[in-house]
Amino acid sequence: MDLFFEGGTVRTLDPERPPAEQQLAVRAGVIAAAPAPDARRVELGGRCVIPGFADAHVHFPTWSLGLRQARLEGARSRDEALERVEGALAQVPAGGWLRGLGWREGDWPEPPELAALDRVTGAVPTALMSKDYHSLWVNSAALERADEPLELPGGVVERDAAGRPAGILRENSAWSFRDRYVRPTLEEMVEASREGMRIAAARGVTALHDKDGWLGSFEVHQRLLADDELLARVWQSLPWERLDELAALGIRSGFGNDMLRLGYLKGFMDGTLGSATALLLDGSGVEITSSAALAELVRRAARAGWPVAVHAIGDGANRSALDAFEATRDDWQPRGLRPRIEHAQLLAPEEFQRFAEIGVTASVQFSHAPSDRDLADRLWEGRRGAYAYRSLAEAGALLANGSDAPVEELDPLAGIVAGVRRTLDERPPWRAEQALTLDEALRATCIAPAWLEHQEHRRGMLRPGMLADLVVLDRDPYECAPEQLGDLRVVATMVGGRWTHVDGDWQPE
Repeated sequence: MDLFFEGGTVRTLDPERPPAEQQLAVRAGVIAAAPAPDARRVELGGRCVIPGFADAHVHFPTWSLGLRQARLEGARSRDEALERVEGALAQVPAGGWLRGLGWREGDWPEPPELAALDRVTGAVPTALMSKDYHSLWVNSAALERADEPLELPGGVVERDAAGRPAGILRENSAWSFRDRYVRPTLEEMVEASREGMRIAAARGVTALHDKDGWLGSFEVHQRLLADDELLARVWQSLPWERLDELAALGIRSGFGNDMLRLGYLKGFMDGTLGSATALLLDGSGVEITSSAALAELVRRAARAGWPVAVHAIGDGANRSALDAFEATRDDWQPRGLRPRIEHAQLLAPEEFQRFAEIGVTASVQFSHAPSDRDLADRLWEGRRGAYAYRSLAEAGALLANGSDAPVEELDPLAGIVAGVRRTLDERPPWRAEQALTLDEALRATCIAPAWLEHQEHRRGMLRPGMLADLVVLDRDPYECAPEQLGDLRVVATMVGGRWTHVDGDWQPE
């Protein structure tokens, strides 16, 4: 489809072109310097075209499944959460599990409790994942299904005074239980992801860095691709435990096509803020992977042609991860690999410049800052390096923005607003000195994720020769006051010249 956009504003994000243009040509799915003679005119009517949004950290099938589960986000007490669980019971098929997600005990005056959950759910096995995805609240019926020990290295099993499991599993214990007993079927994931793709497209998403490789999401995306229902380009992670298998097969990062590629290996250094398991420099928290173990993994991965992404929340975990990447730089840098630290939520001040010096991307989630502000102030009181995006940017670090959905909502515009305003509600900005400019937030959402994929010459900007991945907004965000950014609306989304979403109120053809 050859198109010629006019009558609005085009923000290319291309530093070699004017900040704003009035026209844009698309020929055969690629941005063109001039329109084809028979190009179809698209009247923007004052709207704005910008590069497509990428979500650099999303658990896509899990988020999609969550659209159909008990949702506990925002519950301000245990009783409110249990009311929602009770309301979801009617949707559980006979013999099935009640799944849910989104609770955060730091928001409640009383802790999650086995007996309280049992009173509501009875004999229906129930597993409720926390908002940060590092704790699992289960009932007695669920615990009765366990035919293997709950305790694992890097895991926590809370117990009552009599030594019995108290219904809360954390870190590796939570993930092992989930994977063994509560894992969704492939068909469930595919069906949910079909709906998820439509919603993501309506929010301007043209690319995803998916984190659900452990769950089999590559096969989910393959199914969607075969059915012509993969509406966003996917850069797929795989758990680093599969490195030997991938190396034996000779599969390297980048295997795939323009819509779906195997991208990088993912693992964990520590826990999270919400579960109080982030590894801090004072020694508190849970260490899942040591710096030495990460260094050895990075070396092996480099030989096999794989970049590594590692989850690190606490300042202790981030220092350990940076130490490992620095110690192995001669292994991965000459091979052109692009490592990343996921979240980087709490940093000692001396670590900011190390991201740029070593060449490690800070794969962050702007929405986490306003969402986590109360917990961070309480649990990390006095530590100024929390969600320090401005400090990272000024130190020269590359920021890539994602949502961490379903931990936060998959909504790039909301993430951009969070990065610029440091608030998503009526409260004043939280640590406003760490706010980014709109241009910085857009580049972290559009350009940096493409760079991590080695696709910076094909995506992320609206430059002639690049793929026509773009979003049409109802107005120019650069002309909006900061407090108006939250009112921006996605009108249409295009991937490679194909419309994946068009608002019913606008007819581009």
